[in-house]
Amino acid sequence: MTHLIVLFMWLAACAIQDLYQRQIANTLTLGGTGLALLYLLWNGHTWLGAPASEGGLALLIVLLLTLPGYALNKFGAGDVKLLIALALATDRLTVLGTFIGAGVCLLTWTLFASKIFPLIYQRVTPSETPPLDAAPKKVPFAPFLLAGFSLTTLCLM
Repeated sequence: MTHLIVLFMWLAACAIQDLYQRQIANTLTLGGTGLALLYLLWNGHTWLGAPASEGGLALLIVLLLTLPGYALNKFGAGDVKLLIALALATDRLTVLGTFIGAGVCLLTWTLFASKIFPLIYQRVTPSETPPLDAAPKKVPFAPFLLAGFSLTTLCLM
């Protein structure tokens, strides 16, 4: 259970940084990847206890799902690195569930964003940023990954 809480806190830190800065620092993503890989190699299983083969399969799934999106400029590099770290720390069901849950949350957000986005954007944007009409059109994906991971974890428990 402690491992799950640590993983959730790491994902929350990535999501908050992505929400505020529209990017995720390499110290969070590459650091998480390095720690997950070291843990996997040292213990022979992932951070959440799945066999090492599950971590490898999850990594393959993440690469197949994200690299085409990155090449088409639909995914940021931080999102890809975050998912790589998540794959090495979990298993294929968790990664697939997180990705699917994030997609569902993003679709829901997109359908309702025009109504609630101006209200929320005022609360999470520091005062020195440009006005709402000059805000970037790209939505940060890490918060949706956090939501997908949370939903997946609740379903798998």
